[in-house]
Amino acid sequence: MSTQYECLKTPDLYADAFGVEAPSNMLDKQVWPRKQGFFIRKVLLSTPATAQPSEPATSGADASALAPQAAPRVMELAQGQFGLVPTWVKSASDAKLRSTKLAVTRYETMSTSTNTRDTWLSGKRCIIPMQAFFEDDWRSGKAVPTRIARVDGKPMGVAGLWERWAKDGEEITSFTLLTVNANSHALMNRYGQNGNEKRMPAILNEGAWSAWLSAPIDKAREFMRAYPAHFLLANPVPKK
Repeated sequence: MSTQYECLKTPDLYADAFGVEAPSNMLDKQVWPRKQGFFIRKVLLSTPATAQPSEPATSGADASALAPQAAPRVMELAQGQFGLVPTWVKSASDAKLRSTKLAVTRYETMSTSTNTRDTWLSGKRCIIPMQAFFEDDWRSGKAVPTRIARVDGKPMGVAGLWERWAKDGEEITSFTLLTVNANSHALMNRYGQNGNEKRMPAILNEGAWSAWLSAPIDKAREFMRAYPAHFLLANPVPKK
């Protein structure tokens, strides 16, 4: 499973596709382990929820009472390091070493691995917005970098976990993306080295984003499914 993906093209896509506030500053287009990326999580209790502005009030003594009030946001955009840093890591230098190995997590082990168990049990789920992700096609005997995106060009939301590590005045917010088995997937079984298990990001259906973040822990695994092949398009990356 590749550990490189592409951020959304423009800030407004975060608002249009996911209903979160658009970032004021964009990050690098390509994200790989230890680089900064955006992720979406439930609004933290310590973070005031931002309500959308309502329609202008009409005239009348009780106009303000009658004006419709938008529901507060339940999701927020956050920024962190791609590559999870478990809370038990003892130092920032150790965190940097471990994070490159924890950019991707098998969903089957997320609740049992010492790296992610506490994060999973504490409900720190997130959605990683991406325009595309990259895999190597080894069918020719050589690695051919391939860009995989939705057929309609819309953003994808990939299930993940996020964590906050703090020690001795240093703090690191980080995240990892979850993967599912793709051995029988009509598209993704072409990628990865021969003989290895085929994996793919746990791409969420558009209507399931909020539900993934808020579902009870015993129901959250139900979102871990392979995304339909006919919704994805793969193209070899042109050589520069």
